[in-house]
Amino acid sequence: MTEPSAALAQLTEISSQIESAVVFDAAGKVVAATIPDERAQRFAASAKALLEQAARIGEGDLTQVEASTGNGSVFVVKEDKTLIAASTSAEPTAGLVFYDLRKALQAAAKPPAKPKPKPKAAAKPKAAAKPKPKPKPRPKSDETS
Repeated sequence: MTEPSAALAQLTEISSQIESAVVFDAAGKVVAATIPDERAQRFAASAKALLEQAARIGEGDLTQVEASTGNGSVFVVKEDKTLIAASTSAEPTAGLVFYDLRKALQAAAKPPAKPKPKPKAAAKPKAAAKPKPKPKPRPKSDETS
């Protein structure tokens, strides 16, 4: 996984429209945030309430919502038991913000990647045994006696 705080750092780096963001669980407990703790807790509680109230209007499980004002918007995305909420500047590109939030939420929910084992040092090849030199043939002696 990208740790939740790393996922948020990456999110704010790639999305210039997002001003603040918070990842939290279904109970409202903040897991990571780009804002101070107390403010993050209030933001998570408000975002959770916004999603729950919006869900009362529709049918089925609501997975995302946007609330807009003249000064900006609040986006909330839910996947399984994890949620992410973000505030943006005015007139954001909603589809892009939802996409970025969903990707950040998925990255935050992945288990940490195990470090790849270092490759073992290759065994040094054994020196090839040098062939023993063949004995030189002895000169024939004259057997003239």
